[in-house]
Amino acid sequence: MRVGTKAVAGGLLAAALALAGCSNDASPAGGGGEAGAAPTASADCPLASAADPGNSAPPTGVPMATAAPKLPVKDTYTVAFSQNASNNPWRLAETASMREEAEERGHQLTVTDANNEQAKQIQDIKGLIAQKPDALFIAPITEQLGNVVVEAAAAGIPVFLLDRDVDNTVAKPGEQFVTVIVSDFVQQGKRAAWAMAKATGGNAKIIELEGTTGSSPAIDRKKGFDEAITQCPGLEVVVSQSADFTRAEGQSVTETLLQSHPDATAIYAHNDEMALGAIAAVRAAGKVPGSDIQVVSIDGSRDALTAVDAGELFATVESNPRFGPRAFDTMEQYAREGQVPVQLVLEDRLFDKANAAQNIATAY
Repeated sequence: MRVGTKAVAGGLLAAALALAGCSNDASPAGGGGEAGAAPTASADCPLASAADPGNSAPPTGVPMATAAPKLPVKDTYTVAFSQNASNNPWRLAETASMREEAEERGHQLTVTDANNEQAKQIQDIKGLIAQKPDALFIAPITEQLGNVVVEAAAAGIPVFLLDRDVDNTVAKPGEQFVTVIVSDFVQQGKRAAWAMAKATGGNAKIIELEGTTGSSPAIDRKKGFDEAITQCPGLEVVVSQSADFTRAEGQSVTETLLQSHPDATAIYAHNDEMALGAIAAVRAAGKVPGSDIQVVSIDGSRDALTAVDAGELFATVESNPRFGPRAFDTMEQYAREGQVPVQLVLEDRLFDKANAAQNIATAY
């Protein structure tokens, strides 16, 4: 099973995060403040009048990775990075961050792009294993990449998972891979639900645009949102469908769903690209985004913050893509100390009308 986000010994994680996350670009929890102009909160929706729930508490009780392949201390490393796609700004920003950080530290980095195809990512990773890098970073397309992670471990290569997990019953944390560095996707979903309650006063018929089927963020962002809206009987997800984390799919899926659910008054998208596609679909349907239909999403991209500032997107929960500094900090810490927590959870902000404009310039 995946290690729960309530699960790393407090002092150990704090120390690890100080090293692995010291160059984190995200601000502390609750940076968003009150989300823009909102209708009067429904009396039976406490979420609509609550404060931003912010980030989850740091996980506790997470074990240390001690049984994974070791990494010797060296001045520089040959490193490989299996990226799952390059079809959206988030992925491009993550890859750029990895490249920039590797160059700054003098590491030799090889990057592959799976083009959002799981079979290709498996082959990419097999090819990287054959090159015998000192360390391997993987951004898994879905959780079903456990077997190839096991292959890397069997070849003696320490694996570090970025932004998504794999099936822990197949690839064991701290054994077949060193650690997974992620945001708390469940909490992101809960914060998105809070923003939706604010945007709608606790009454809405919601279209949900899910991410790639089987991926960690799609699974957990749905889980967190669904759990949180149980506080508000007036918030109803009338239909939920994957749009594969892309803008084009977000638009086409929303166009279809608006036709079959013309009474929809809100859209929850698992990422900004789908949300921006949905906003285009709302306009094409002759409706006004931010007025006729409220939209809430996750990621914190520059285009999304611009849409928040324009009043078309109510809020977006940050999921920071700049993994380079913490990824290489964690790798180097593992080489020095021989252990790190098997899970590192990052902090994210929430962007709304109160703070979007001043953060556009520094967004990805």
